[in-house]
Amino acid sequence: MPEFIQAFDFSVLDFIQQNMRCGALDIIFTIITYLGSGGILWIAAAVCMLFTKKYRRCGIAVLVCLLLGLFFGNLILKHIVARARPCWLKPIADMLVAVPKDFSFPSGHTLSSFIVAIVILRHSRPLGIPALVMAALIAFSRLYVYVHFPTDLLGAMILAVPVAIFGDILTQKVITVISRKWESRKMQQ
Repeated sequence: MPEFIQAFDFSVLDFIQQNMRCGALDIIFTIITYLGSGGILWIAAAVCMLFTKKYRRCGIAVLVCLLLGLFFGNLILKHIVARARPCWLKPIADMLVAVPKDFSFPSGHTLSSFIVAIVILRHSRPLGIPALVMAALIAFSRLYVYVHFPTDLLGAMILAVPVAIFGDILTQKVITVISRKWESRKMQQ
């Protein structure tokens, strides 16, 4: 990573650590960051959507897109870029979460959160806007708890757009083909 980017990243993180950290926000952002761990919040939302006819297609797309994000972000990009985390390079005494063992770029929490928010927004604006707000809070929480650089978040947000759009379009086409075949089969019986 170029030195000027690293310097910018640390200046943002240092500002947060020196000017925003307090007991109440420590609790709030620790909880928010855990909501994004393993995509648990988003998987739960998708499962709930599967039980409603109105949002079933969206729920399926969310799950498919989360898998795509996991594959491209966590299994491929993290290992190609192999960027050290800020807490590895410049440790702080009062970490709010366990120090992660995997690489930093892109932020998996941010990637999964923005993928889901974009997919939901494509299906429902009233649900998508709160999902975007939650995605932004989860992303910021990763800076607050000092495990990601701002550019890790930016990279994840940029990657989230094509993954969400491509994954959603592909999922909807597959669902449509399967639905038509199912209906055709039912009519023949």
